[in-house]
Amino acid sequence: GVAFSTLIQAPELRDPGRIEELAWAGEHPQSRAVLLGTSPARREVELWEWTLAPGECYCSEADAEGWSEQIYVVDGQLTLIIEDVEHRLQVGQFHVFPSNCRYAYRNDGVVAVRFVRNVVI
Repeated sequence: GVAFSTLIQAPELRDPGRIEELAWAGEHPQSRAVLLGTSPARREVELWEWTLAPGECYCSEADAEGWSEQIYVVDGQLTLIIEDVEHRLQVGQFHVFPSNCRYAYRNDGVVAVRFVRNVVI
């Protein structure tokens, strides 16, 4: 009855939104799986691929209570704004947050930003 994420995370680092633990390694040094973070879910998880052109911004109203998002940047730089606080995410960086607040995605760079977005419902 113990979650996998609980088993691999160090006891003193109990933050489900930022686990960052190696969960599998292949024979080749570049083959690996890292569990970045988790969020509790009631019904489903939506998997999205987003692309924002330079200067583009998407603003969202608050989602329902209990919803959360997991963002992972693939290309470019994403400015994630949560309740007027800016988080600049580079390639390979991620952020997990409850989305029952105002938030926005903005591309302040000169190239398109691509990111993966999981909406946990």
